[in-house]
Amino acid sequence: MALGLGRALARQWARRLGPQPLLLPRPPPSAPFSTDGDGIQSSRVKIFDRDLKRKQRDRAAWLMGGKDDFVDAVAENLLDRLEDCTKTFPTALCLGGSSEAIRRLLRGHGGVEKLIMMDTSFDMVKRLKDSEKKFPNNNLETFFVVGDEEFLPIKESSVELVISCLGLHWTNDLPGAMIQCRLALKPDGLFLAAILGGETLKELRIACTVAQMEREGGISPRLSPLAQVRDAGNLLTRAGFTLPGVDVDEYTVRYDSALELVEHLRAMGETSALLQRSTILKRDTALATAAVYQSMFGAEDGSVPATFQVIFMTGWREHPSQKKAKMRGSATASFQDIQKHLGSNS
Repeated sequence: MALGLGRALARQWARRLGPQPLLLPRPPPSAPFSTDGDGIQSSRVKIFDRDLKRKQRDRAAWLMGGKDDFVDAVAENLLDRLEDCTKTFPTALCLGGSSEAIRRLLRGHGGVEKLIMMDTSFDMVKRLKDSEKKFPNNNLETFFVVGDEEFLPIKESSVELVISCLGLHWTNDLPGAMIQCRLALKPDGLFLAAILGGETLKELRIACTVAQMEREGGISPRLSPLAQVRDAGNLLTRAGFTLPGVDVDEYTVRYDSALELVEHLRAMGETSALLQRSTILKRDTALATAAVYQSMFGAEDGSVPATFQVIFMTGWREHPSQKKAKMRGSATASFQDIQKHLGSNS
């Protein structure tokens, strides 16, 4: 989501990265990275630079430290939904985003026996493999795949569970990616996803806008657009999921400065990947952004807050055993009759 700001404020950290990892070549458009079946993308609009996002994920694999409290909280919240299900999901597919936290916190949730972990970044997949060696789970068979959520390399009806934690909001065709996830599920399979919502980093958006207006007399996109809560239910329905469910949580994370926030975003692989982005951020604009952020939102102890809005989505692939709404007009009693009945009893 951020930021040309990172280039100006965090330049000194970039020097500490050391040798850059080799990047996995992106497969050509004709490569068979598509779920068998429908495989048709619903939109050709390109908002994000997926190749840049892959490189950012490569960098994040090297920048990641230990546990991330925010990421762990989101992953735990997402996995808690499996406790509400009476059925088990022997085979699960975990897509990009915070895959490492999902695997570490899975701990038998949903009866998963085989976990397929997929990411667009070769270096991130390598990190996941190394993490699996450090923290082995004898009850969980793990496989690793380098693949793109927009061209899912998974056969139709092959898994019982698809999980995506903080990853799908970077796809150019979110409905198309969700359709492919549905096709990869077996009948009565479950789709669980957590994406960042439109209120995420609202403080930074305000600070960037004010600073750019003051220093440059206009604004240019610095943070990525994100889905709104009202859109999530429509996305699930459009993708063909049944029994859709949507809820939202807001997490407030405190940082010592705007620089620390940018550093955290880089370590998560959540910096801006807009195609129509400005590649230059003036030094005085960057400094003004940090100053505005501190003056408008800073606490007495000098820390600054950052809001992360997380939208949780739940949907199922259709199955005859699932409950269905009655046909429109099939009701045998009206609300008016019910109201009269309840009124007479009171």
